[in-house]
Amino acid sequence: MDPIFQYLFICTLVFIAGFIDAVAGGGGLISIPAYIVSGVPVHAAIATNKMSSSMGTLWATYKFSRDGYIPWKLALSCVVFAFIGSIFGANIALAIDARTFLFCMLVLIPITGLYVLRSKSLIKEKIPFSFSKTAILSIVTSSLIGVYDGFYGPGTGTFLILILTGVSHVSLKQANGITKVINSTTNLAALSVFLLNNQVLLPLGVVAGLFGIAGNHLGATYFKGKGAKGVRPIILTVLTIFFFRVVYDLFIK
Repeated sequence: MDPIFQYLFICTLVFIAGFIDAVAGGGGLISIPAYIVSGVPVHAAIATNKMSSSMGTLWATYKFSRDGYIPWKLALSCVVFAFIGSIFGANIALAIDARTFLFCMLVLIPITGLYVLRSKSLIKEKIPFSFSKTAILSIVTSSLIGVYDGFYGPGTGTFLILILTGVSHVSLKQANGITKVINSTTNLAALSVFLLNNQVLLPLGVVAGLFGIAGNHLGATYFKGKGAKGVRPIILTVLTIFFFRVVYDLFIK
């Protein structure tokens, strides 16, 4: 692919991915394939995507923090346990056949989509629990999603938002804020490893990262204005893309 067209192709899709990620998570389902389809080798694609997504997610985290959507005490606790969970997940991935897990996802994703369609927790916030109960449920949630992230990963942010609102009774805005803090932390940790191993295509990563920042900025602004009304259709879009990704991994790849 011509370098100029490659940059335009990747940056356009990274911008779209950043918008989606800021609103509902799951941007990686769009950005990683964009790098690979354009001809970037797989390892470099994952590494360079980590740079552009880190830049975008950090900006979204700043925006959410400035708007007061991040309960930092709760968010930082969730970060710690998400990390612990991801370590367990990575070890489980070494012991369990991935295809068995993907077949389970073929069932889980439509059920999740039905939940999103019928659930009122995205539209009408549930009655908050006490801080201690919310913290315990959020930490358990983050640990479980961390296990999933370490085992497989795609759609982690989307699932985290859904479970934090549905189980922990965290408001949608705070659930999205917590998710951004976790994503930023895990992205930076992974990016540091890729940088140390010279896997990141720096010029492409920086340029795409600027488009990621723009997409995340627009997405965070959209989320602030539209709230729950704007989140539901985007989450359903992410789940649809995710479903076809699982089908591809199972039957085509």
